[in-house]
Amino acid sequence: MAKITKDTIIGDILDIAPQAAPVFMSIGMHCLGCPASRGETVEQACAVHGIPCQEILDKLNALVTED
Repeated sequence: MAKITKDTIIGDILDIAPQAAPVFMSIGMHCLGCPASRGETVEQACAVHGIPCQEILDKLNALVTED
């Protein structure tokens, strides 16, 4: 997967890297199956949940680049 950015759609991340779900759940996104949440960008989700976007991006990118 290419680098995850603030504009990456959450559903796209979860389709390619389902192991990323716990990262989203850790910020309070407990409805990852909902169409609305899957259609949000990382930036939108962070804004709604009051989390610094770069913090989540760092975690996600570390997760998806692990072998």
